[in-house]
Amino acid sequence: MRENARQHGLGTLRHRGRKGKRVARMDAAGISELHARVCKAMADPTRLLIINELRDGPRSVGDVAEALGISQPNVSRHLAMLRDRGFVTAERFGASVHYGLASPKILRAMDLLREFMAEELGGHAAERLAVAEPAVTGQ
Repeated sequence: MRENARQHGLGTLRHRGRKGKRVARMDAAGISELHARVCKAMADPTRLLIINELRDGPRSVGDVAEALGISQPNVSRHLAMLRDRGFVTAERFGASVHYGLASPKILRAMDLLREFMAEELGGHAAERLAVAEPAVTGQ
């Protein structure tokens, strides 16, 4: 993430951390910019479905595309965005690339947002939200 911040011109301040090591720390504007970029990555229904599809472990682009019923080029484009934002990692196995979540915190964040939405909706709608994934249309 720190490298990503530097690539996009986000400001940093340097200070000495524990044991005298130099530690990069973003200023408030840099943190807000990075936060917005992370939220934009999660703001697409297809990317949310892809993240959820990776819940049980790394998968190939073809496996994800087949599971979601969308084209491989479309999945690859979304995975490239998620990789750029640090959400997923890629590992080559022969001719295929398997993508996995970079951190379990991504799922925790997604699940927490779903819990919040369920509480806001209340009642029966909340039960449906807990088990249903958003539909992908126009793919």
